[in-house]
Amino acid sequence: MTNDKISVIVLAGGKSSRMGRDKALLEIEGKSLLLRSCEVATNLTSEVYVLTAWPDRYRSTFSKKCQFMVEYNPGAGPLIALTQGLTQITTEWILLLACDLPLLDAQIIQHWASHLTAVPPSTLAVVPYQNSRWEPLCGFYRQQSLSSLQSFIEHGGRSFQVWLNQIAVVPLSVGEREAVMLSNCNTLEEFEQLNKLGMGNWESGIGHGV
Repeated sequence: MTNDKISVIVLAGGKSSRMGRDKALLEIEGKSLLLRSCEVATNLTSEVYVLTAWPDRYRSTFSKKCQFMVEYNPGAGPLIALTQGLTQITTEWILLLACDLPLLDAQIIQHWASHLTAVPPSTLAVVPYQNSRWEPLCGFYRQQSLSSLQSFIEHGGRSFQVWLNQIAVVPLSVGEREAVMLSNCNTLEEFEQLNKLGMGNWESGIGHGV
């Protein structure tokens, strides 16, 4: 069942400088990392957007259930990307997802989303928190957080960690399964290490795979 109060933005605008190639197009068992993120997102809502400056690069590789949102300030970072999303999308919540989370678990995401209706109106974000740090690229952001975010950016702010520490956020607890799900890959070495495990091992190890 999809949720009409949530939209998802999958970020595919990074330079992948440490990876040395476009990480969104790296494949595991025939599916690109971008497509894997999109498939999890479409389990949650029909409103899924891929935010990128290069839509033609990805057009042939991802689900028709997703839409492109052309990034108007590429390379400016995820805070600016979220601002664009909040400006153009009107649903109550936006789930912001990185494209380099190959272990995303649709069941965990659905579970987190099911509790949003109980979040106090004053809360602007619901974000995983582990090791004294937020995991902002797998977090939910309320539409009304836009003004706070714009003000933060106008005053020179660029850090998700700093902004989230300034606003009302509900932290999502991260257990073993959630920590595995939040594993990302920024280098080819990290990607190859994850890829060697194989999706079957991931699924048996965390209970539910992508």
